[in-house]
This record gives sequence, structure tokens and C-alpha cells, in this order.
Amino acid sequence: MTKESLKVEGMTCQHCVQTITDALGKIAGINKVAVYLDKKEVQVDYNDEKTNLQEISDKIVEVGFELVKN
Repeated sequence: MTKESLKVEGMTCQHCVQTITDALGKIAGINKVAVYLDKKEVQVDYNDEKTNLQEISDKIVEVGFELVKN
């Protein structure tokens, strides 16, 4: 099990939270998604044998949000 925290710009409301949660929930291997508007952060727990950080990142961008590089 792998846990990652991603900084995400463009999230402003509960609809944004739901959009990201729903999109990531469709990826095989995702076990948990937590979206924090106040921190502009998405935390994911996933099985790295079924998915990877690039696929997760791509999905967030695909649904209209911007990842912040550290």
C-alpha cells in the first residue's frame, strides 16, 4: 500500500471534492481518497501493483485541476 499527498490548485467547493473523489475512485487499485480544500491537498492510498502516481496525477488533470510541483 502506498500513500501520497498531492498539492492541487483549482479546488473551490464540495463539487470539486466530489469530482476528484469520483474520478479517482474509478481507477483500479485506489483504496482511499481524501480531499482537503483548506490545504489544497488530495491524499490517496493505493495499491502500486495496480496503479501508479502518474495515472492518478493524469486523472486529476483530466477532470480540470492543476497539480502543484513541489
